[in-house]
Amino acid sequence: MFSLSIVAIVLAYTWLIAPIAPHSAVAVPALLVIGLAVSRALKTSEWGVDGGAFVPALWRAALLTMGGVAVMYGASRRLGTWNHLDNGWAQLAVLVPWGLGQQFALHTVFLREAQRTVPRTAGLTLDRTRSPAAGVKPRLVAAVAFAALHLPNPFLTVATFVGALGWCWIYDRYPNVLPLALSHAVLTLAILYAFDDRITGGLRVGAAYLARR
Repeated sequence: MFSLSIVAIVLAYTWLIAPIAPHSAVAVPALLVIGLAVSRALKTSEWGVDGGAFVPALWRAALLTMGGVAVMYGASRRLGTWNHLDNGWAQLAVLVPWGLGQQFALHTVFLREAQRTVPRTAGLTLDRTRSPAAGVKPRLVAAVAFAALHLPNPFLTVATFVGALGWCWIYDRYPNVLPLALSHAVLTLAILYAFDDRITGGLRVGAAYLARR
């Protein structure tokens, strides 16, 4: 399965390679993961850019993003951790392609392979519309797998699990990763504005998170 290969690559990098390699080495596992996702897309012809799904995915992703930003803003004001970044737009420009790669792998690999191996809680009705509970188990599996890649950082693990559940719900109905990549980028930027490193762990995962403690 492509999902297992991606998990193995990410865990090997974050736990074994990252502590002894320069930061620029992250490009290697990133390219390997994208390569695997592209290989599966070539095999399945699913590229996650359904034109008809763009607008419905966009406004749903916008609602999800605005809700997440509002929660983080309120929490940061209460905690007194709101930051003022001078290079927000520059960071967003970097976060969009980073988020696109993650969303592409999450949906076209993790979610789709989970749907092939995990039975849905409810299937399609006779007119091929989904019942409200359809696809819950595969989405949970995909979200858990995605969140597990961010261990042992508790903040990122919880945040990515919640985010992945919402993104998978949208993509399962409206398969276009572009609005979800933008949502991923904006929410990540909101985290940088809202919280300091004591809460976010510097957005580090694996051995790098443990090393900074």
